[in-house]
Amino acid sequence: MGRAIRTEDDARRVSAAQAERTCASCGRRMPDSAAPDAKWCSDACRRHKLDDTDRTLERTIDELLDARALTSSICPSDAARAIGGEDWRDLMEPARRAARRMVARGEVEITQGGNVVDPSTAKGPIRIRRPR
Repeated sequence: MGRAIRTEDDARRVSAAQAERTCASCGRRMPDSAAPDAKWCSDACRRHKLDDTDRTLERTIDELLDARALTSSICPSDAARAIGGEDWRDLMEPARRAARRMVARGEVEITQGGNVVDPSTAKGPIRIRRPR
């Protein structure tokens, strides 16, 4: 499970740090060995880049959160199911990547057990919500 962030100040600090150095594809924190101007954390992310599905997932996450109360959260599977139909399971990791990119921009938070977690290290089920 990811490291829980204890205070709002910690959450802001983590969010600011991630916005500066996150992979443009997967949204994870860049490795320390990455060049200062690097956009991607790995060759796989560089090859994948961003496609229409990635942008659609981000829009869908936004729309799903807009349709709910400000205190509500969604599961990445909600976005995957909304656009994936029967093949929604194939979109689970892309939905998690979309959520991590949105965290890096400060648009959403990722939680586990109601606590904000570092999206780069979170393992297991996550929820997505608007920042509080």
